[in-house]
Amino acid sequence: MKTLANILMESRESRAITLKEAVVLSGIDSGLLSKFERGKRLPSERNLMSLSVAYGLAFTDLKKVWLVEKVLNLVQYEVDSAEILALAESRVEYLAGKQSLVLQEVPEQVLSKLEKIDLLKTKWNNKRPLGAVQLEKMKEYFNVAYTFESNRIEGNTLTLQETHLVVNEGITIGGKSMREHLEAINHAEAVAYLEKLASDKEELYKRSLLDLHYLVLKGIDRDNAGKYRSVPVRISGSKHVPPQPYLINKMMEDYFLHYQKQRNVLHPVLLAAELHERLVSIHPFVDGNGRTSRLVMNLILVSNGYTIANLKGDNVSRLAYYRALEAVQVNNDPVPFYHLVADAVLESLEQHLEMV
Repeated sequence: MKTLANILMESRESRAITLKEAVVLSGIDSGLLSKFERGKRLPSERNLMSLSVAYGLAFTDLKKVWLVEKVLNLVQYEVDSAEILALAESRVEYLAGKQSLVLQEVPEQVLSKLEKIDLLKTKWNNKRPLGAVQLEKMKEYFNVAYTFESNRIEGNTLTLQETHLVVNEGITIGGKSMREHLEAINHAEAVAYLEKLASDKEELYKRSLLDLHYLVLKGIDRDNAGKYRSVPVRISGSKHVPPQPYLINKMMEDYFLHYQKQRNVLHPVLLAAELHERLVSIHPFVDGNGRTSRLVMNLILVSNGYTIANLKGDNVSRLAYYRALEAVQVNNDPVPFYHLVADAVLESLEQHLEMV
């Protein structure tokens, strides 16, 4: 396979374009062009596009070679480079290929849970409309519990009662950090926003996702709140390696296309589970990926008439959550995650029905 440097030099020379002419055609400095052709430096994606136009090359073909060299530059000096590439190949195949875009056969146990969920949902809908006071009290109870558990998964040490006092009473808890207070307040605002999106029948799209993420990190990380990451990240304790930042935009475009194609096809609980898992696996943000993914999951559920599902943050539940995610990320097996989300939806509906 030819290197990018070879392709660029041969293309320029085959068209009898001098280096000076190439500068005019591409708008790129001669020193940089020389480095590109000698393999001393990789062009930026914008440079690559300019060169494809200047030399009459197909940008998509050029970009494939460019991406291969970027990946090689990242891993070629790593001791376990072969293992890294094998893991990356498996995950990219899942995230970008048909495997992630076509629902696998759903096991009978999962289908059975979905049937039970829909029976409970019908019972819940038959209980409505509830009185305004009763509904408000229930929302306060379940939303605070959701904020508490979602933050606890990420290491927040506020108790359930402390979360209530911070969110609903505006009380500062001694011995707890400002970040922990902001995480509680922010998450409560994000839950209110997702409920508004659902009541307004707004679909999930890039702007609403970035707005949810902005609310999660508001006042905590101003530079990264509501923005896709531009740096590589690793997930502590996980075998899954999130994709490099230059892949994020394309993967997120595919993510929203997948949602549009499947939102009227998949059962809403499975769709919520898939969008949750895919988002946290793409890991498009520097921080706040878990909270945002769980908010997206609940946006799908609430928009389809289900109650907010609460994934627990105690040690046993958190370990089960991470293991179910890793089963998809590493082994491409979504079934444990389907069960996890379905169980949370079942529990939520049962609790709501008990309270009325």
